[in-house]
Amino acid sequence: MKGQRLFVRPIEAGDADAVRAFAAQYGGSAEPRSGLLGKLVGELVSVLTMEIEDEAVRVVEIIVAEELRRKRVGRVMLNELAALATTMRREWLVADVANRSFLERVGFVEDGGLMRRRV
Repeated sequence: MKGQRLFVRPIEAGDADAVRAFAAQYGGSAEPRSGLLGKLVGELVSVLTMEIEDEAVRVVEIIVAEELRRKRVGRVMLNELAALATTMRREWLVADVANRSFLERVGFVEDGGLMRRRV
């Protein structure tokens, strides 16, 4: 991935089949709803599904292709989500504690059984 730029954009209706296939291949359960997808050289390499809440954006699931894990792809996806949350005037990114070690590495802290990161 070095020297290449991850292209991140919102999931669109036409992405449904590609997102389902990607999730099935890499162990996710992502249903194409609101979220972001990441492409590297035109190939789908990550999917982040989210829900909009009153004061936060909830990260439902983040899936990164196995060969690109630990190469900052998930971090870039969450940073793009944080920028989007700012434009939507949401103060927090929240997630379940399931991916605790990854979430802590990207700035989340546990708060009442939920992982939170101020935008």
